[in-house]
Amino acid sequence: VQLQASGGGLVQAGGSLRLSCIVSGSTFTNYDMGWYRQASGKQRELVAAISSGGSTDYADSVKGRFTISRDNAKKMLYLQMNSVKAEDTAVYYCHRYVPPTWGQGTQVTVSS
Repeated sequence: VQLQASGGGLVQAGGSLRLSCIVSGSTFTNYDMGWYRQASGKQRELVAAISSGGSTDYADSVKGRFTISRDNAKKMLYLQMNSVKAEDTAVYYCHRYVPPTWGQGTQVTVSS
């Protein structure tokens, strides 16, 4: 299985961005998935997670601003980022929980 994230870039504070992650493999429907981020000099942290059944969980710092979703037919994972802040600047990674698999990351930079 490979995870390929895309959609990062430079965005102004208050703006929006949508990250996408395409997941190879025939059983995407069964995977619990997540988005993580790692800012420069900091540890990687959970941003949002979505179960195979569609249940979601968010870091407190992004609740009400970010939305995680999935399209099982397209084998895609998404992260809609609204009202972004400078502190959202990081490399964002998509992640499959079992077995643990990471994508290559996509850079998000928020200018203030």
